[in-house]
Amino acid sequence: MAEFAELRYSTDFQCERNNKEHRTDVITTKQLIVRRGQAFHITLQVDRNDYITDQANMIFSVETGPKPSESSGTKVLFELWTINPMQWSGRLVSTTGTTLDLTIFPSPSARIGRHTLNLLRCRGSQVMKVKLGEFILLFNPWCREDEVFLDNEEQRQEYVMNEDGIIFNGSCHQIESRHWYFGQFEEKVVDICLQVLDQSNKCKKNPSKDYERRNDPVYISRVVTAMVNCADDKGILAGRWNEPYDGGVLPWAWNGSVPILHRWHKGGCQPVRYGQCWVFAAVACTVLRCLGIPARVVTNFNSAHDTNSNLIIDQVIGECGIESGDSVWNFHVWIEGWMERNDLKFGYNGWQVLDPTPQEKSEGIYCCGPAPLHAIKGGALDMRYDVPFVFAEVNADVVTWICYKDGKKVKKCVETQHVGKLISTKSCGRNDREDITNKYKFPEGSQKEREVYNEAKFRNNLEPIQEDKLIVKIKADESINYGSDIHALAQLTNNSSETMNCRLIINAQILKYTGQPVDPTVPMSMNEVVIKGHEVKSVSLKVPFSDISKYLKNHQMIKLTALSVDTRTNENSLAMKDICVIKPSIAIKILGSAIVNHEMSAEINFRNPLSEPLFNCVLSVEGIELIDGIEQMRIKEIKANQEVQIMVKFIPKKPGLRKLMVDFDCHRITDVKGFQNISVKYI
Repeated sequence: MAEFAELRYSTDFQCERNNKEHRTDVITTKQLIVRRGQAFHITLQVDRNDYITDQANMIFSVETGPKPSESSGTKVLFELWTINPMQWSGRLVSTTGTTLDLTIFPSPSARIGRHTLNLLRCRGSQVMKVKLGEFILLFNPWCREDEVFLDNEEQRQEYVMNEDGIIFNGSCHQIESRHWYFGQFEEKVVDICLQVLDQSNKCKKNPSKDYERRNDPVYISRVVTAMVNCADDKGILAGRWNEPYDGGVLPWAWNGSVPILHRWHKGGCQPVRYGQCWVFAAVACTVLRCLGIPARVVTNFNSAHDTNSNLIIDQVIGECGIESGDSVWNFHVWIEGWMERNDLKFGYNGWQVLDPTPQEKSEGIYCCGPAPLHAIKGGALDMRYDVPFVFAEVNADVVTWICYKDGKKVKKCVETQHVGKLISTKSCGRNDREDITNKYKFPEGSQKEREVYNEAKFRNNLEPIQEDKLIVKIKADESINYGSDIHALAQLTNNSSETMNCRLIINAQILKYTGQPVDPTVPMSMNEVVIKGHEVKSVSLKVPFSDISKYLKNHQMIKLTALSVDTRTNENSLAMKDICVIKPSIAIKILGSAIVNHEMSAEINFRNPLSEPLFNCVLSVEGIELIDGIEQMRIKEIKANQEVQIMVKFIPKKPGLRKLMVDFDCHRITDVKGFQNISVKYI
């Protein structure tokens, strides 16, 4: 043993070469980070000739986790022989003096994470273990044998390598774009992502079992969706959907994942406040892309939240508008991860829905997925994981009830085509919106869609609805500009032959994007309307913007409800209309050419759309590799209809396509965003 102990060695992991070949040089070239199922190269320098001449007794081990073992797959032994593309292996490329050039091949099903490479030297009964160094192993979408293999280079560049993204929100009538910087290759992000896995409850309860399962993208993605929220563990983000947002950052103030991940790491893994669905989804997308799992952010408009698993959304309307029931979100954001589903029967590989927003528990924890898109579209509700919940989000029927003061409820309508509209993701290689609704369901109203609908559980228990003699409709534009009044028309139709004396109650409610109303309800009018048999009458409506503006803040949806009741027969009718409020725009004009290390300027213009002043205005400007941190400009007052112009100077640091992002907030309106692409070049 003594002679073994005298060995001196050095290891060159050739980080610059290997990381470039493994597409991880964008993370670093100072630490070896490689992908499974792809060879990497090392140079081993020893100070004894017998290591060169006696290679038959050289055995290498690769270990990961707290208690590596061969039985669990967290410890692997191999000799220098030939490369086997299905398992850990290695071969000697060349020798020069006391230098060995080696090729190491990680198994395409290896556990991801931190690994230690060791050299075992055997002589008789004696074994010496020499630690050669550490490296990080990631999933490999470029390897056909890897379960995350994606056979499209353009998609790999978009869903693994692209650090910039677009998240869609707003409403199905007015879709808006929000820029997001995923930053999966930024400094320390890969270390933080591995820390996320180590902080999970599964790892804390049974570290050895957790590390054993880290070869499975299904398992990893499920851990990530649980850890992005903090509902059950020391997760990354705390969610909040109501004021106040004291002690944290407003959910809509985030523009990227990196500050959130760094804050969680530096804060001792305490939850970062606050997130909402798009923030949860974007951070999860960063973690999965960093670990090598292709991922994309998806927005579902008119997204149902089915709390009782009956695949039906019950909405109760009283005389003052929405009272209770399940909710339909204006939009909801989740992610999709690309992977094989070897835990399921054939046919469910590909994109899988993963939702880190804490809504309902899945196997006792707040996470959702991976749910195969093929299962959702086909109504295969028995497929893992959480297919019924996602199926309801895009397919549920909405049943509306009228609730009277005496507590009586009457079913008024069933909407079969309201939920799951314009399901959207960023187009591959472009900033355009790609509609992927057809990946989730067959065309609304088609025979195939109805077949899937009827085959799903609990779908056939709807009572018939009687034909109304009294019908009310609301006619209005789908959207208004911020600052504009709402003009609408309530149209009442009497389908009977008798005269009706109707009480018409009209209200306006501001909705959060989750579909829940913001107090208070704005009463518009209460009219007594006499309608003769088979007559149609119209009542003009107007909601002054001044009546609702102080309640809008970050909300953008107004629901008009019109309830008409015949005072003699109690014949009734209900109509609803969602109106989207379009926020003002920010104009950004780039002045001059964008050249590395040369100062340039941008002109930012914003106009107050209101007939009253805006106070305590803050304009925030940021841009990766353009501006250090965030530049904030405070404006005490912007007068009614006044346009302000602000000049910003900055120095681009790196070439490539960059984004200058601008955010505007004040006491009356928040989360007004704009961005401008800048192509930075060398001279």
